[in-house]
Amino acid sequence: MLRHCKFMAFFLWVILVSCGGQKSPRVVFQTDLGEFEVELYARAAPITVANFLRYVDEGRFEGGTFYRTVRLDNQPDNAVKIEVVQAGLKDDDHPLALPAIRHETTAMTGIRHQDGVISMARNAPGTASSEFFICIGDQPELDLGGKRNPDGQGFAAFGRVVRGMEVVRAIHRQPAQGQWLNPQIPFKVARAQAQSHPSKR
Repeated sequence: MLRHCKFMAFFLWVILVSCGGQKSPRVVFQTDLGEFEVELYARAAPITVANFLRYVDEGRFEGGTFYRTVRLDNQPDNAVKIEVVQAGLKDDDHPLALPAIRHETTAMTGIRHQDGVISMARNAPGTASSEFFICIGDQPELDLGGKRNPDGQGFAAFGRVVRGMEVVRAIHRQPAQGQWLNPQIPFKVARAQAQSHPSKR
């Protein structure tokens, strides 16, 4: 019981520190194609947001790139097609990667995979760590119960692009070999000044 209480206290501390007391922290991505800003829904998806902000605050996305573009014309083997751009450290064994986190489904968070939503890439549920993607258009098949992943658990959405979505769309259109961007597009990401008004999330 004492161990459980200590874990919960530590977990709450991580959330408070990671989110800086703000309900809706924001981060700004800078790329050679321009910059865009993402609002993170910390109250709705606390585990996923805290994990992402650790990568941002601790400089763990150093060397990170947008490396994958999934378009309607480059997924011939998928019966259920989606449109996203994917980014992160790419290497599963990257030395800056953190341990995998618990899967927060769209039913738990209420965040659906709509246009501009940022979400965690994963293999099995509970394996998400450093890789993430941004939706191009609404992608309901990525929600809990969607058919893109055979396990039906969907992906863990945790925020949304609130400025510069045209930059994300430009990344989506860049040259690729299959689904792999060529060249990859490096990014830098840092916290932005938080909203002055309360978030709906």
